[in-house]
Amino acid sequence: MRMITGLMRILFIFLLASLSRECIAADGKRQRSILVLEEADFRSPFYSEIFAGIRAVAKPNGTSHTVTYGESLDLARFPGPDYEESLVGHFKTKYARQPIDVIVSIGVSSAKFLRKRKQEIWPDAPVVYGFVPDLPETRALFLPNTTTVFTRVRPAQLLTAARAVVPDLNRVVLVGEAWKNPLTYGHWKQDFAAAMPDLEVTDLSGAVLREVRAHVASLPARSAILTSAMYSDGEGTYYSPAAALARIAESANRPIIITSDTFLGRSGVGGFLLLPEMIGREAGEVAMRILGGEAPSSIVPFGGNNVKPIFDWRELKRWNVDEAHLPPGSEVRFREPTFWERYHWHATIVASVVLVQALMIAILLRERRLRFVAEVEARQRMSELAHMNRRATAGEMSASLAHELNQPLAAILINAETAQQILRNPAPDLGEIGDLLDHIRRDDQRAADVISRLRSFLKRDPTERRELDLNAMVGEVFRFLSVQALTHDVELMTEPSSADIRVKGDKVQLQQAILNLVVNGIDAVAHLPDKRRRVIGRTSLADGNVALVSVADAGDGILAEKMTEIFEPFFTTKTQGMGIGLSIAHTIVEAHGGRIWAENAPSGGAVFHVSLPLAALR
Repeated sequence: MRMITGLMRILFIFLLASLSRECIAADGKRQRSILVLEEADFRSPFYSEIFAGIRAVAKPNGTSHTVTYGESLDLARFPGPDYEESLVGHFKTKYARQPIDVIVSIGVSSAKFLRKRKQEIWPDAPVVYGFVPDLPETRALFLPNTTTVFTRVRPAQLLTAARAVVPDLNRVVLVGEAWKNPLTYGHWKQDFAAAMPDLEVTDLSGAVLREVRAHVASLPARSAILTSAMYSDGEGTYYSPAAALARIAESANRPIIITSDTFLGRSGVGGFLLLPEMIGREAGEVAMRILGGEAPSSIVPFGGNNVKPIFDWRELKRWNVDEAHLPPGSEVRFREPTFWERYHWHATIVASVVLVQALMIAILLRERRLRFVAEVEARQRMSELAHMNRRATAGEMSASLAHELNQPLAAILINAETAQQILRNPAPDLGEIGDLLDHIRRDDQRAADVISRLRSFLKRDPTERRELDLNAMVGEVFRFLSVQALTHDVELMTEPSSADIRVKGDKVQLQQAILNLVVNGIDAVAHLPDKRRRVIGRTSLADGNVALVSVADAGDGILAEKMTEIFEPFFTTKTQGMGIGLSIAHTIVEAHGGRIWAENAPSGGAVFHVSLPLAALR
């Protein structure tokens, strides 16, 4: 019993000793803190990667735990003393009971803020400056008991990248707000003049986004665009730098040299790029050295390894850039692997299947040939049917044509008889005879025009698709039908588009389709009162990439239940109609890759629409 009691006492003492050591260790493990003070919004990819780089190196070790706080000043979007004063009050309240061991200041704006307000908030905290250029103006911002990791894309590097992309460069356009800030690019005018004395520089750093987009859309061939961060369109709308640059890239007709790794792949060909994660890592490593006991003043400011020439392979191909011209040590991203690299092991399998597929392809080619022959025959039949339709239309117009020809012929006869009578006089008036001959020649030309239009309409040429002027083509149809319209006392009007509309197709077939629509319109209003005897043809561009012909009448419209049937063969509402006019128009339009449809106009009557692809889009 005594032995058991003694063992229990020994075990209890050992347990107390163990707990005591853990408590001492816990008390000795102190929490350290790093405050990352960034000049812009943490949510932007660039500053988010900087913060991620700092956190990656601020890992806990065996004796301490490091907490990383982050604050966004966002002074570019919210300038002014009132906002700055509110930040000071916020930080003083937020960190009143939380000591800060090291401040990592990111950006020039953050360094300016600390120079003015640090003493009020964190008077004793050492500072590591990051993402600032090594310029006398920025060094003047640094406080005592600080050190710096410099970051800078020099203007000469931007020119080097631009000349690699545009070897015969003679003009650059500067875009972005940082060009106005001497603390970012320094004296870039002198740097540019020293590197390229004859370089023409257009500075758009003070222009609004709308003006910038308009300017970069029509730059000369030997130009390049040099960018820096842009946070606003200058007219009240704020953007992330990546979003603003993407808006510029939408309009730009020349290569864009960018300055950040986070822009690559979104817009721009590349350049000497800032590596935000590396910027964060380098600043974080210096902060950890200070937490480890080194004095900031003993760490000599140095230029980080955080800028590297990087280019987008897809943009290099777009601008026909030879990779041999890129700066030494350049990295090319987004390179598409070759077919062999991508499908190395597939190639062997494909080779074994090729012989079988060859036979199948031969069969498919034969079927394709047969289908092509069938399509040619179908087009030929359609041409024949359209020709018959034209002859039938001409037959219906015969009375109108006879009337149109009788007028000039009767006038010729009267003028000829009058000239004969004058010539019987002993002293004929030659001037009057000359006037009569002029009238005869004019009436003869009028009759010849009528016959020429009829011959052109009835002429059966082989199907030939070529580029056509849609306005002129529709105008010819309306002029040809003016005789028939006059017979029915119907007014024909055209409203051509002010734009030059070009389509590709067979002129005779397309005219036949439009003619059928106009003839239907004439028939629809021929029995109506005078005010409603009108057919109007319009041409226009729809959605900027489709040609549109509209034929509108003031008739009684189309019954809703008949709207889907009117284009079917042999469907007609006329007592003597064949029902093939709209069917032929439908077939012709679809064969040209277009669409035809009808609708009732709100003001009354029917409107037939024909849409055709533009010649440049086929």
